[in-house]
Amino acid sequence: MTAPLIAVTMGDPAGIGPEIALKAARALAPRISVGAIRLAIVGSVAELARTDAALGLGARLRPGLAPAVWPEIAVIETAPARMPIAFGAVSGEAGHLAYEAVATAVRHALAGDVAAIATAPLNKEALNLGGHRYAGHTDMLADLTGVKDSCMMLAHGALRVTHVTTHVALARVPALLTPERLDRTLRLTFEALGRLGIAAPRVAVAALNPHAGEGGLFGTEDDTVTVPVLRDWRARGFKVHGPVPGDTVFVKAAAGQFDAVVAMYHDQGHIPVKLLGFRIDPASGAMAELGGVNVTLGLPIIRTSVDHGTAFDIAGRGIANPSSMVEAIEFAARLAQGGGG
Repeated sequence: MTAPLIAVTMGDPAGIGPEIALKAARALAPRISVGAIRLAIVGSVAELARTDAALGLGARLRPGLAPAVWPEIAVIETAPARMPIAFGAVSGEAGHLAYEAVATAVRHALAGDVAAIATAPLNKEALNLGGHRYAGHTDMLADLTGVKDSCMMLAHGALRVTHVTTHVALARVPALLTPERLDRTLRLTFEALGRLGIAAPRVAVAALNPHAGEGGLFGTEDDTVTVPVLRDWRARGFKVHGPVPGDTVFVKAAAGQFDAVVAMYHDQGHIPVKLLGFRIDPASGAMAELGGVNVTLGLPIIRTSVDHGTAFDIAGRGIANPSSMVEAIEFAARLAQGGGG
């Protein structure tokens, strides 16, 4: 079976996006050379070449969809920069180039030219300065694909976490915990686990309140909303557990008791994944490892992303760690192959 072609967007060229995209291609060269995975970076050839020259990576950029093996890299060209881009500086031009990379990748994915896209980080301020009024990748992708709703999954190793709510104030979360929203999140979670080749997946649903409400002492949402929804899913034969208190559910998932956890809000789901995926060197205080993948569920295309930002403070210095980008590409390939690879 031919390996899926993954389009890797370059992200904001003022940040570490182009660097980690190029480094990921280099790191995956052994798998690419045996046909296990295929890559094409989407972005401005000029900006990718600038990053390559600044860092001395030695890549050879080749426009076109046909995959190549390091040091050659296939590049799906987008618009060139209309003005110079400086490493580490927020600019509307850099935001526009980041948008063009995503929009181009989405067009190719919808057309079937690529099997999935893996996105490098962009800067929300730069994106809006560039005339693209989005809060980030998620709502941009929903707009570009015509989807009104989607769901975020974070993954690192065997820990997979989907979210009922994400970028909203904590005070709004209880009102947004509706049976319909929880039901949709569960459906997308089970669909994603199926695409990963997991038979009879086990999903835990985190409680909203401490101790799952403690019989109503700390809130009633777990009893009035979550319990009836989970009862319905179990009646249909699905392995759904919960509501499980948030202070223990991720420990159990990390121990292999569950294949995924449904988190109720942003930090509840993000903290455990980043705690496992990020590692800081105790001697230098520098980030030694950046692990974790962000997956957007509910789109008509497969999209994964790194689980970190543009890191303007280290852009252009050649020290960015591509591990999360490599993980995002490999996760996209697994989803595209339906669990194979």
